[in-house]
Amino acid sequence: MASALNLARIRAIRDKWGPLFQFVLGLCIMLVIFVAGMCMFMFVEGWNAIDSFYMMVITLSTVGFGEIQPLSDRARLLTSAIIILGVGNFAYIVGSFSRMLVDGHLHNLLWRRKVQRRIDKLENHYIVCGYGRIGGVVVQEILKVSSDVVVIEHDPALVEQLKRDGIMHLAGDATDDGLLVCAGIKRARSIVTALTDEAANVYVTLTARQLNPNISIIARANNASHITRLEFAGANRVVLPHLIGGVRMAHTVLKPTVTDFLDLAVRGDIDLQMEQLGISEKSVFVGKNIMDSNIRKDYDLIIVAIKRESGELVFNPGPREELRSGDTLITLGRQIDLQRISEHL
Repeated sequence: MASALNLARIRAIRDKWGPLFQFVLGLCIMLVIFVAGMCMFMFVEGWNAIDSFYMMVITLSTVGFGEIQPLSDRARLLTSAIIILGVGNFAYIVGSFSRMLVDGHLHNLLWRRKVQRRIDKLENHYIVCGYGRIGGVVVQEILKVSSDVVVIEHDPALVEQLKRDGIMHLAGDATDDGLLVCAGIKRARSIVTALTDEAANVYVTLTARQLNPNISIIARANNASHITRLEFAGANRVVLPHLIGGVRMAHTVLKPTVTDFLDLAVRGDIDLQMEQLGISEKSVFVGKNIMDSNIRKDYDLIIVAIKRESGELVFNPGPREELRSGDTLITLGRQIDLQRISEHL
């Protein structure tokens, strides 16, 4: 049983590293041959370590130097075996290295190390699992605000697309705990699991919650009956893309003007934006009501709703609604006005 597991692990490593695994394996075999040859000269012929080391160097390098000390017939047979094994293994190493260069594996390895160093420096970033139809839209929307996003994707075609677009990514299965750690799950602000496989989304949600209890998890579901399962696994929000799409199409038919207005505001085609603004403890608005804060008068912003620190939502708050530390204001206004008020929050 143990040997079967070890073989499975070796196969997994071989499949993951490809020609690099063969190259490293060849170097390890060469090291074993070198050490075995030294031991042969030391214990069979009685040479010292320096002479044995030098003899192995000139033997494996095939430079054509003669024997530094007379060899017995048995030692000559063993030396012949060392030459055959060494030259054959050297050809194997050269072939593996050449394959890495021709297939681009060495370039990909260096590129992955470069990306990994960038990921290791990230804090409070976003992780998106899956770069399909849903995940691709999520990534593009996040990139409009922040470049700190890491994508995990296993499809080779999509991985190449991510590489061409210059988006930080890791190639592999998002259900791999080690890959999530490499993506910086313990330092991330939020993770979006947009995989097509429902079971994979549940597993990623469970793993992410265990690795980072404070992370915000947004999960994709394909069926309304799976919402409870994902929430129980630890998801903060569960999204059904087909339901959102259907509702949006219905609103486009029933309320076209409202839908057009929201589209313009979200896309930024007009100088109007809906934004969430957090109120800190040191904000000048803490303890004031909406009327006394003069947010409407001084900043020309409309407060659509207030989300309390407890999670309570106050829609269309009245002028006497008090603003508290930890509140999140959902506001509507121009970009320049949103930037001005953020300095006092």
